[in-house]
Amino acid sequence: MEQPQNALKVVEVCLVQPPQGTTTSLPLTFFDILWLRFPPVERLFFYEFPHPPSSFFDSLLPTLKHSLQLTLQHFLPLAGNITWPLDSPHPIITYVPSDAVSFTIAESNTNNFNILCSNTCKALERYPLIPRLNITQEQASVIALQITLFPNSGFCIGITTHHAAMDGSSSTLFMKAWAYACSKLIINSSTSSSSLSLPQHLTPFFDRSVIGDSTRNREVYVEELLKQGGTTSNNRSLKVWGSNNTAEADLIKGLFELTPSHILKLKQYAQIKMKTKVHLSTFSVTCAFVLTCLIKAENTIEVDNKVVFIITVDCRSRLDPPIVQTYFGNCVAGQLVPVEVSKLLGKDGFIIALEGIIEGLKRVENGVLCGAETWMSRMKTFKDIKIFSVAGSPRFEVYNVDFGWGKPKKVDMTSIDKTKAFSVSECKTNSKGIEIGLTLNKLEMEAFARCFTQTLESFECFETVE
Repeated sequence: MEQPQNALKVVEVCLVQPPQGTTTSLPLTFFDILWLRFPPVERLFFYEFPHPPSSFFDSLLPTLKHSLQLTLQHFLPLAGNITWPLDSPHPIITYVPSDAVSFTIAESNTNNFNILCSNTCKALERYPLIPRLNITQEQASVIALQITLFPNSGFCIGITTHHAAMDGSSSTLFMKAWAYACSKLIINSSTSSSSLSLPQHLTPFFDRSVIGDSTRNREVYVEELLKQGGTTSNNRSLKVWGSNNTAEADLIKGLFELTPSHILKLKQYAQIKMKTKVHLSTFSVTCAFVLTCLIKAENTIEVDNKVVFIITVDCRSRLDPPIVQTYFGNCVAGQLVPVEVSKLLGKDGFIIALEGIIEGLKRVENGVLCGAETWMSRMKTFKDIKIFSVAGSPRFEVYNVDFGWGKPKKVDMTSIDKTKAFSVSECKTNSKGIEIGLTLNKLEMEAFARCFTQTLESFECFETVE
């Protein structure tokens, strides 16, 4: 894939180890194994730092490194690796005291910090900021980090995580814990601390025994994995699916905002148009609205086809019994919403999408693990179906990841560039607004932007007429 020429220089690639730790083995649950061969998840956090490079390298960088080291004391598996030994019936995460997290420090040769933080940017320009996981057939690192300095402007913290090791809630927990540790060191002006205590809401919970598996889903998923990609029934490869798939060079990354006023208009319009009165969440109306705009913007979907929209829901509070929110790993389930393209393109496309999403969320209420034994096998049925999905959540509050010098100027989930998902988060400029991120080619992005604006305007007019 084409890359920007001389976009940055790598200053250092170091390995950050927890200051102390004992050998730890963490089994993967069926929630984790479901994601074993999915591509990694990538996020970029941009921070303003209008100071010369010397200030960054002499003061701030040592604090970031030391706080990371202290944080890893509480997150030992993150410094380890995913393996699938021949004597193990399922993959595991293993940490030994010599393990460490790859930490790259780079410096940009271009003054494009503000462009990268803008709401519209060439997707390709952000790729050099993304750290890479070390993944082979036999072993996969859990996490990789990169900090890129833009002299006199700011810097970017990039985090890449293996999806089988953690979901979005867990990766955000780690970032917030690291930010907390860094803030404490800045306040105390200390770089010699050898230990750190985390508040309860930032302390990870690793006990896998809380994940019940009475229907033996893990064994079912493992059997499916062992049969994939070969003629034998012993495919223990950790290589991810589509590992050679990269985003196209002409893609545009766009960020759009739904203000509280917009969200209220969507809910009011839906309540008037829908046949039955139900509670409408901000999440459901946002997803329905974005999905219909995407369908109208993409010009490669056959009108007579169906598409599938995948909603991911956090299961922590929905399990029986519920588990703590700080449980570290994967604990999400997907609900499938099949919709006919012709209906989404019609006048009531938003309502059709919304009704499908509401129905999907209702199924969660009947048991979040209902049908879990078929989750892995059902992926094969997606081969010839156009899939849309949503990543992230406003509940993660990614704009509150403050390392001690202020909130991020921009947070970008770059991994959706390859999966064609759209991301949702809270809006930095308004606590009750929603920020939407998506990646399309230039013509599709222009079409999406028009549909986004014009549809919102039409909903406002509809209320006035009614």
